[in-house]
Amino acid sequence: MSGFGFKRKTTKLGKLFGIRARLALLALILVAPLMLERARSLEETRNKQIALAYSELSRVAQQSADSQREAISSVETVLKSAAHIQASRKASELDCETLQASLPVRLPWIRNLTIVGGDGRIKCATLDTLVGLDLSDRTYFKRARQARDLIFSDFLSSKYDHEPIVMAAYPVSAVNPESDLVIVAGVNLDWMSKIMNDLSDRRGIMAFLVDSAGTVLAAPADLARMVGRPLNSVPALTTAVTRAINPDQQSGLFSFPAQDGAKLTLNFSSIPGTQSRLILIVDEARVAAEINHDIRNAYLQLGFVCVIVLLGALVAAETLIIRPIHKLVAVARRFGEGEWSVRAANNRLPSEFAPLARAFDKMASQLSERERELIASNDRLTVMASMDMLSGLANRRGFQSRLDFEWAKARQCNGELSLLMIDVDHFKLFNDTYGHPEGDACLSRIGETLAGLAAATAGFAARNGGEEFSLLLPGTDTNRALEIGEMVRAAVQNLMIPHATSNHQAVTVSVGVAGVRPSEALNPSDLLEAADASLYVAKRNGRNAVAEHSLGQASENGSVALAS
Repeated sequence: MSGFGFKRKTTKLGKLFGIRARLALLALILVAPLMLERARSLEETRNKQIALAYSELSRVAQQSADSQREAISSVETVLKSAAHIQASRKASELDCETLQASLPVRLPWIRNLTIVGGDGRIKCATLDTLVGLDLSDRTYFKRARQARDLIFSDFLSSKYDHEPIVMAAYPVSAVNPESDLVIVAGVNLDWMSKIMNDLSDRRGIMAFLVDSAGTVLAAPADLARMVGRPLNSVPALTTAVTRAINPDQQSGLFSFPAQDGAKLTLNFSSIPGTQSRLILIVDEARVAAEINHDIRNAYLQLGFVCVIVLLGALVAAETLIIRPIHKLVAVARRFGEGEWSVRAANNRLPSEFAPLARAFDKMASQLSERERELIASNDRLTVMASMDMLSGLANRRGFQSRLDFEWAKARQCNGELSLLMIDVDHFKLFNDTYGHPEGDACLSRIGETLAGLAAATAGFAARNGGEEFSLLLPGTDTNRALEIGEMVRAAVQNLMIPHATSNHQAVTVSVGVAGVRPSEALNPSDLLEAADASLYVAKRNGRNAVAEHSLGQASENGSVALAS
């Protein structure tokens, strides 16, 4: 009982000393001892603000470094994508339209994209005037061909328009050793500098992106004059910059004296995939001077602010503080529960809370957009992970997911489900005779044929691996599946792909057909095994044939019967 009585007294005391009374009392406590405590409090404030300044600077620098890394990563992705596309073609085939389409508009830091031949001359480019330009003397071009990997150059002057530029090169031989082509991209240094603009106009702060030789590649707008100049040629920075570009160290932080005796701090970190470094130089004296000026201004305003706080707590605390806080808390709670469309600015908040509401709305909008982008990115990655790049069909993973889905759907609706297992006859002999590039071209043509038949029959085609394909036919009985199997066999034979080691003198396929009405006693693996068994029978009986097996039937030869 005594504990319960104590809680009741505490509750009443809390109501008595509500936020209005607490604000008024706090204002009085601040004003009374202000003169006695100002020296200590100002020093503490100074230290906190210096720490906050460094923390904010570190955060912005990290964001700039991350943005640089993302830009470099996007260049790498575009180059490797273009290399894979070119590697899938014959060495003599150059498709400039595909090259131009591979340069996204949303990557303005890529100035141009070119395909360079083994002789160093540009054969194809997103900018027609670059065709024929000789890059054979460029160091990055030689290194890329020798290393068979992505190479970024140091600071260069463009051979085309003499503008400052950084070049990135990726050899197609990294994908196809038989190719001597190199994919080359020009990186716009102006855009690299724009990424660093959050670091501009900060007193006592200098930020640079330098190459392996110490030449400035990018800088904020207030230091743009330094682009293209060796940073280690500045007398006060020579030793420090030389230490920062040491290839044995990827990142670091150290202090060194300036010419006037002031203490400078240098923070550097490497950009992965390149030899460039992001260098941040902080003049602590200038940073502290700005903070001291702010503290003096804050002290002059302190007395006036205390009076306003006291009056506001007594007169308008309910209207200007309590209700807006409750509204913002309610909006934050709804947003936290997943109501992405809720906005704080629609709640008629006082003007004092309007900036906070706008900041909250901006954050909510960005988080909502980021959520949509992540969902879209995950969807794209899921689709890519389920695709076979050679045939354009689904891969084994995509096929298994579709099979599980169609199986559950057929079982729920008591429908039928058929499966065609398709294997290219004597494909190893075909590869041995014509070579793997022709083998890949053969599989690609068969994949196109199966895609067309899948569209015509409401089926789902996939490449299971190697020379084996499958065609899933929802809502299709075994008899119809046999007809479609014969259509597949005939369509492939009609492609008339030469195959000298085959009895038919052309590429043919064997097709195993299995049909089932899914039930609790069966699972998708039973359908796969039945189709495999049918495919085995089709091959055993001479290939270029269609064989059938139905899980719901039984026959004398093990439930397997030849269809043709």
